[in-house]
Amino acid sequence: MRIVNCELRIVMDNKVLNRSLHQSDRYYRHGFGGSADLKQQLRFQYDSDLMPQIRERGYVLQQGEVTIRLAEAMGFCWGVERAIALAYETRQQFPSACIWITNEIIHNPRVNQSLKDRQIRFIPVDSRGEKDFSVMSADDVVILPAFGATVEEMQLLHQKGCIIADTTCPWVAKVWNRVEKHQQGNFTSIVHGKYNHEETLATRSHAEKYLVLLNLSEAEYVCNYILRGGNRDAFLSKFALACSPGFDPDTDLVKIGIANQTTMLKGETEQIGKLFERTLMRKYGFSDIDRHFLSFNTICNATQERQDAMLKLMAEKLDLVLVVGGFNSSNTAHLLEIACQRGIPAYHIDSAERIGVGNWIQHQPLHQALTVTEDWLPPGPVAVGITSGASTPDNAVAAAIEKILHLKNCF
Repeated sequence: MRIVNCELRIVMDNKVLNRSLHQSDRYYRHGFGGSADLKQQLRFQYDSDLMPQIRERGYVLQQGEVTIRLAEAMGFCWGVERAIALAYETRQQFPSACIWITNEIIHNPRVNQSLKDRQIRFIPVDSRGEKDFSVMSADDVVILPAFGATVEEMQLLHQKGCIIADTTCPWVAKVWNRVEKHQQGNFTSIVHGKYNHEETLATRSHAEKYLVLLNLSEAEYVCNYILRGGNRDAFLSKFALACSPGFDPDTDLVKIGIANQTTMLKGETEQIGKLFERTLMRKYGFSDIDRHFLSFNTICNATQERQDAMLKLMAEKLDLVLVVGGFNSSNTAHLLEIACQRGIPAYHIDSAERIGVGNWIQHQPLHQALTVTEDWLPPGPVAVGITSGASTPDNAVAAAIEKILHLKNCF
């Protein structure tokens, strides 16, 4: 489906596909006109009376021995609200249609379950981990999630003639535009992200040449290779799942453009960008840097605001931190990482059900499996900092706060 080894043709194909989609009467990106009613429905389903009260009190709740401090930016972002509303509206618009979604709409188990409750089906995955689109017919409706879909998937769905409801976050689409600019200049896209994350899979499908790097350590490995060379086979083995087909580290790292999964740590993305810029200056000289390096800030505003708010929260006197959000949510995990870097006891849960009446908590430590910690709330006065990922509704956080207050006999 996707033509390789012909940079100009791929760029034109993407443009032709986008133009064809936007001109089609079977492609919807801006809803169906019922958004006002659905926003009210979303508020009823996911909002909480408690959270606005805490925010009005300066983001602090003092009750008995418990002090709750909220991050000033947390929870649902505009892109998530838009995606959920469009998915709900799609079912409302096509009440009897068979509706599919290509991935989790966001990384929140409650929200995804709500789609299943509305008889929205998830595309099945075969034993090889590949999606089976053969289950769909031209009469079906398909929802593209907030993370987006790959170019190949969009081409396939368009060719099938399905009705498409596209909830892709505009910030994700912005990254795609940057990657396509890399491609036009024959730059390799260095993508700071998780190689198998839905968003990164979609982003790299817009690139002819790419290399996905998880963290600064991997970036340092690549920069050392640029400056000093190394074992080509070892390099390709290390990044076998994270680079474009036919990638050659000896020729494809001469011209580099930086992009990222929109939910990564802003500070680390900036460090990676500066590291590659310095490396290419050393290799090719200051005067030639624009011919070898491109960088754009593609961390989404909501992610940046939540990370900044978490850093501000860390300046408060806290005994522990609770982070609420899906376990597979990248932006939520990075909020946990900020707390861990500062040595504050931190607990990542996906719902209040993870907090037990015997003062235990089932949580997911950074880069580890689920575990249970007993006596996680210390005796006596306790100050708890709380934040949540961009895919976490307010009522999930409120339920966790109520559990804490019950454990400390504050009702």
